[in-house]
Amino acid sequence: MRADAGASLSGMTIATTRAACLALDAADPLAARRARFRLPEGLNYLDGNSLGVLPAATPARLSQVIAGEWGEGLIRSWNAAGWIEAPRRIGDQIGRLIGATPGQTLAADSTSINLHKLLAMALSLRPGRRVIVSEADNFPTDLYIAQGLIAQLDGQHELRLLPAGASAADYEAALGPEVAVLMLSHVNYRSGAMHDLRRLTAAAQAAGALTLWDLAHSAGAVPLALDEDGADLAVGCGYKYLNGGPGAPAFLYIAKRWQGQARSPLTGWFGHAQPFAFEPDYVPAPDIAQALCGTPPILSLSALEVGIEQFEGVDLVELRAKSVALCELFIALVESRLAGQGFVLASPREAARRGSQVCLRHPAAWPICQALIARGVIGDFRAPDILRFGFAPLYVRYLDVWEAVSELEQVMRSGEWRQPGFQIKSKVT
Repeated sequence: MRADAGASLSGMTIATTRAACLALDAADPLAARRARFRLPEGLNYLDGNSLGVLPAATPARLSQVIAGEWGEGLIRSWNAAGWIEAPRRIGDQIGRLIGATPGQTLAADSTSINLHKLLAMALSLRPGRRVIVSEADNFPTDLYIAQGLIAQLDGQHELRLLPAGASAADYEAALGPEVAVLMLSHVNYRSGAMHDLRRLTAAAQAAGALTLWDLAHSAGAVPLALDEDGADLAVGCGYKYLNGGPGAPAFLYIAKRWQGQARSPLTGWFGHAQPFAFEPDYVPAPDIAQALCGTPPILSLSALEVGIEQFEGVDLVELRAKSVALCELFIALVESRLAGQGFVLASPREAARRGSQVCLRHPAAWPICQALIARGVIGDFRAPDILRFGFAPLYVRYLDVWEAVSELEQVMRSGEWRQPGFQIKSKVT
């Protein structure tokens, strides 16, 4: 199913009272999923788009891996416990969330490393084309990786950036015969704006280019259909909506039609056709395994697998419908209760063009965010002036939205955000 599935709000009434929010929670088909997560008492967590909540089953699973599979099984667990298959097995589980049939998705490395691998492979598949098209407001690591790769190549490649907010038509116009790759984040990290993946993929391919999508703010919150939409390559992270834990392994997707046609630039032993033949010369695996590099991190992969298991039995159309409803409720409440307080909606107003987060622009975004956190409402800040709220549909309630806006109203009316302690910047924002 495509990302617009379940996005319609026709006939929906926005809740305007606390009681109405409680009624929505009582009728929510996903309400029981919240019990599967460890949510600290008294905390209103709206930052799952940055770090997902701990699944209740994760500590026991890690204890089993540490004490049993590692402690007792030791090296035998590579075979007996299925460690060796973890990148493929977990990759295929992620594949079900992003619309990919088996054999096209791997859980491995970090988003940045996977981006480097796939971007290099894409450029090698389009020799003679020297331009990478992206957006100026893309997540910085995506741009940094592209810049670093260009520096490593012959110096003839170019990263061409369209301005923030550029339309699909703008990107279509930018896809000239010199373009090798269109590299975009499906959902923008700063604004929550969502590209039309299907349309832009078709446009890039019609122009002879490949697409490389960053799904870090999509996977697990927005229904995706990579196979159906003809995507070429994609990466994403495991610690946001997938709830894999801080620094969890990322994932990559390579459409079957491209597997074996381009060599990964990181030719590690797990990407070899026969890793345990220990041959002195590299022979690439003929399938998705070529995109592996070093030894899989089993502890973190095990935590990621538990995070993904929380989606089993979830209807992704219902997931998206709840995501949209939560965001619409938040916007409506902010605009009705905080009018005149200086907030400007930084996310697209149209639900079909927005991921599962709402961003507000305010000159005092940082201290307001800190004052909210002190009240137990966890959102986050993105420079220079963005308050960002993520709505992970598996565990966020309509009541959480109501109470978050109530706390924000108190922060603004009391002026407590002006306190000196809230002005101090932390290393991690």
